Amino acid sequence: MSKPIVAIVGRPNVGKSTLFNALAGENISIVKDTPGVTRDRIYADVEWLNMTFTLIDTGGIEPDTSDVILAQMREQAQIAIDTADVIIFMTDVRQGLVDSDSKVADMLRRSGKPVVLVVNKVDSFVKMMADVYEFYNLGIGDPVPVSANAKLGIGDMLDIVTEHFNQEEFEEEEDDRPKIAIVGKPNVGKSSIINKLIGEQRVIVSDIAGTTRDAIDTDIVWDGKEYVFIDTAGLRRKSKIKEELERYSIIRTVTAVDRADVVVVVIDATEGVTEQDAKIAGIAHERGKGIIVAVNKWDAVEKDDKAIYRYTEKIRMTLSFIPYAEIMFISAETGKRLPKLFEKIDMVLANQAMRVQTGVLNEILTEAVALQQPPSDKGKRLKLYYITQVSVKPPTFVIFVNDKQLTHFSYTRYLENKLRDTFGFQGTPLRFIYRERTINEQI
Repeated sequence: MSKPIVAIVGRPNVGKSTLFNALAGENISIVKDTPGVTRDRIYADVEWLNMTFTLIDTGGIEPDTSDVILAQMREQAQIAIDTADVIIFMTDVRQGLVDSDSKVADMLRRSGKPVVLVVNKVDSFVKMMADVYEFYNLGIGDPVPVSANAKLGIGDMLDIVTEHFNQEEFEEEEDDRPKIAIVGKPNVGKSSIINKLIGEQRVIVSDIAGTTRDAIDTDIVWDGKEYVFIDTAGLRRKSKIKEELERYSIIRTVTAVDRADVVVVVIDATEGVTEQDAKIAGIAHERGKGIIVAVNKWDAVEKDDKAIYRYTEKIRMTLSFIPYAEIMFISAETGKRLPKLFEKIDMVLANQAMRVQTGVLNEILTEAVALQQPPSDKGKRLKLYYITQVSVKPPTFVIFVNDKQLTHFSYTRYLENKLRDTFGFQGTPLRFIYRERTINEQI
């Protein structure tokens, strides 16, 4: 199921980031530091009354400015507006209604998107409501008073925001065909890969717009099996986006990744793996998707018999947080190795859905503990009692322990490696959840 996207826009210094942080709260984990990944905190998943949506923070909009940085911020905000399903338009009651607010309102009105007008810094609803009423003059609906800093009025605001969600639009129809998202930086050859696949097979079923996501869903049949490819080639707007704005392509990547079973991260072989590639791969990893790294334009690289090994090592270093990812070298231009992409996809899909019997898991756990003792702290050692698999896509395991505080990332990685040594699980992340169990509750 796709998540609605909500963008916070407005002039500089009206409190957009304060509201973003207040809404994200504990759910900010989606942008937490993952080993090997640098995160721009521009989006977060937010829950309200059993509804989840993706929240986007933007730079301030100054509609009429010759300042280069402010012009870039305006373009960033326009990308967010184009991508959003609902827009929170934020104003400042202390500054009052200014000319720039009216110009931003005109910009939002042209977007045709639902707009929730929010008046921030209303620290006293009793004393300041007369000042809030001034914002009716913008002509885009009832102003909603809030104080992002004091977290006042936020619940009422979220009620109004979520009323605009069309749940039917975001609920995928029952479709068991594998969904493959093709993601990556602009101009790495994402569309070329799909076009080559279509051109060679000539069995495309349909080519329709993927809802409001600026992505294209393409149905492809390969060897008698149907796949849905989600192309995010529209990450760059028609007018060239400046390099500084590239991080905003991540917003649309998030929406494509949410819908996918397997994510193909396309890297330009002539550029090498970059920090932006790591950010994009990190989104797929955090959301528990199967990952294939496809190094495109391999035909354009000068190479010797060791080139693939050297390149693979560089990718493994930069993307060290996804050691399980499958890596392949392709050329969309010539079609070289493209048929093997489907073999990789099928393998990753199978590994994502793999279930391991509880008895076998506990045999592996017992052996792992015997070979390497769990960590200890202040004389107290972590005890691992029992492990069971609770779900797939990705494979998720619950481990019962004596004290969750004694768990450590390095030992979890050790246990993960033990499972991978036995079952492979190539191309899919594994999730581990620790639960405390007293000695009397041991199995």
